[in-house]
Amino acid sequence: MWKYYDERLAGERLKKIYDFSTPRIRQYLESEISFVLDKISPGALVLDLGCGYGRAIPQIAKKALHIVGIDNSFGNLAYGAEYLKTISNYGFLCMNAAELGFRPQTFDAVICIQNGISAFHIDQKTLIKEAVRVCKTGGSVMFSTYSQKFWESRLEWFELQSEAGLLGAIDREKTRDGTIVCKDGFTATTASAERFLELTHDLSVKMEITETDDSSLFCVIQPA
Repeated sequence: MWKYYDERLAGERLKKIYDFSTPRIRQYLESEISFVLDKISPGALVLDLGCGYGRAIPQIAKKALHIVGIDNSFGNLAYGAEYLKTISNYGFLCMNAAELGFRPQTFDAVICIQNGISAFHIDQKTLIKEAVRVCKTGGSVMFSTYSQKFWESRLEWFELQSEAGLLGAIDREKTRDGTIVCKDGFTATTASAERFLELTHDLSVKMEITETDDSSLFCVIQPA
């Protein structure tokens, strides 16, 4: 799936996904940023997992001391360097989120938003463990997924992307129960509250699950 993102949804094409967003989708995107900003302390060092071209970085950079965005797509990072040319307190690294090249307890906050828990298509337990490893004790690790209440709005958004040729045609027979399947092989899943509990039950952390805006389910983890 990473190959799909790198070849089909990188750089300017990824940005076009947000250009096709409806007012309800824009509300959802802003609500996620607002939630993250409320959890980040002024002057924090922040890691953004799967940052894409850096869509969330301008707003977070206003509060953070520095934000590091990682992504597996060179195309995203190259496009993002131009997109963020007026921002000074950020950095990009091409890196595997399941094998983070940072020392333990490096960051005050680690974020993985807009259904990042599912978008990576890698072992989710490893993804969370790595995020927790590089987060400072008492800091916050934030993973978001789509709320079940957001299904119709989410499906409409994906239909617009498909009609614009950014995604393949949606497979109506296979698209259900929170999973969107396209005929070109693209698949977008979600995670439930129960799944988050399963992924974190053996970690020495504090964890809470919060629904925001009837659109996002956030798993907020604090390393103990």
